[in-house]
Amino acid sequence: MSKRVLTTESGAPVADNQNSATAGVGGPILLQDQHLLEKLARFNRERIPERVVHARGSGAYGYFEVTDDVTGFTKADFLSQVGKRTETFIRFSTVADSLGGADAVRDPRGFALKFYTEEGNYDLVGNNTPVFFIKDPIKFPDFIHSQKRDPFTGKQEPDNVWDFWAHAPEATHQITWLMGDRGIPASYRHMNGYGSHTYQWTNAQGEAFFVKYHFKTNQGIRSLSSEQAAELVGKDANSHQTDLLQAIERGVNPSWTLYVQVMPASEAADYRFNPFDLTKVWPHADYPLQRVGRLVLDRNPDNVFAEVEQAAFSPNNFVPGIGPSPDKMLQGRLFAYADAHRYRLGVNHTQLAVNAPKATEADNYGRDGLMATRNGRRSDKNYEPNSYAGPSQTDAALSAPLAIAGWTGTHAAPAHVKDDDFFQAGELYRLMSDDEKSRLIANIAGGLSQVSRDDVIEKNLAHFHAADAEYGKRVEEAVRALRED
Repeated sequence: MSKRVLTTESGAPVADNQNSATAGVGGPILLQDQHLLEKLARFNRERIPERVVHARGSGAYGYFEVTDDVTGFTKADFLSQVGKRTETFIRFSTVADSLGGADAVRDPRGFALKFYTEEGNYDLVGNNTPVFFIKDPIKFPDFIHSQKRDPFTGKQEPDNVWDFWAHAPEATHQITWLMGDRGIPASYRHMNGYGSHTYQWTNAQGEAFFVKYHFKTNQGIRSLSSEQAAELVGKDANSHQTDLLQAIERGVNPSWTLYVQVMPASEAADYRFNPFDLTKVWPHADYPLQRVGRLVLDRNPDNVFAEVEQAAFSPNNFVPGIGPSPDKMLQGRLFAYADAHRYRLGVNHTQLAVNAPKATEADNYGRDGLMATRNGRRSDKNYEPNSYAGPSQTDAALSAPLAIAGWTGTHAAPAHVKDDDFFQAGELYRLMSDDEKSRLIANIAGGLSQVSRDDVIEKNLAHFHAADAEYGKRVEEAVRALRED
């Protein structure tokens, strides 16, 4: 095999990669050393802006296989027949910490999945929890600011975390998830994934359904206690990345079974609580889980930066048969996710290999911009409509239209008969075993007891009391005991 030749970016061979060119032996470096200047300039530009949220992540390729007929609910082609397989890429992540953060921390986990379908890429973004802290995207920047590093102290502050939650009673349900036993997954393989938001499916007859996605891990749920996590972080801060990489390299391919809950669109308006509220779940007794298929991960990326850090997931990447719902958080993310990638990666980020369609080709009138690699053929026009056989619209809507009514304005979410910020948090607490409750109380009290202002503590305690009398009493007693120490 012939020896590979090291070259510059322009392809010229490099004579010496060990010594810079100088003015004589021991003399100053020469500006004409193009190879040195190119290496240093490139090195200075190796890093791109990291994600503000979900910065620390891991990824893998795999496939999704349909196991059950769901054509009565959606006309999506990749779900059209039992046995059909679609290539996928998934990115797992923590939410609050930076790119250099540890994996085994108490934080929600991102579960973002890209389906390379024959009708274009479908991106499903979610978490390892079925709910979230807030229900309106206008509060999202403030929420994230409260959870990230304080601008003065440079570290996460319990005062900021709990002060925001004190003013966001709808967060009580997600706090109960986060501070419970599933708050620190043992690995990405041992946690569930959820679409979290409500989405719309439309069948071939034009009938609309609202759905929630549930990816149940086939490895079983495994989580870490706070003490186990602290020990693991000290041994391997990259524990989740290590586990996922090594499992797939060994051929131990993790898998999840996808289920959906399906609500006929006609039932949404009169459901007992707002079905588009991201802080609530749909009880399985009302809408049972229906199996759809199986997700399998079987290949690691060749380059983490190129494929994991440059992976761009946008919930507005729908395919025929799947669309949005009136979920306000989803509506906000339809813009925010794609805009984040345009900032981080550029307007042509969809042309990067990990983001480009694989089972079809993108064909549109987008041109130019930084790093454009797909600018059309010589005879192609860059406008539409035209008389030159360019691509044209289908006139076939991807999903059913959403009914709207009323006046424009900054409205609060519509109130349903049993809308409540605390009931489902209490239901979750009451489902827990005595040991699970004790660990939940200890985790909440450990953080809340560090808050410096009594009024902030009292506001948070009121939320737990409203969720369940015992829940509130036990948190209050645990916080008092820690503050008296």
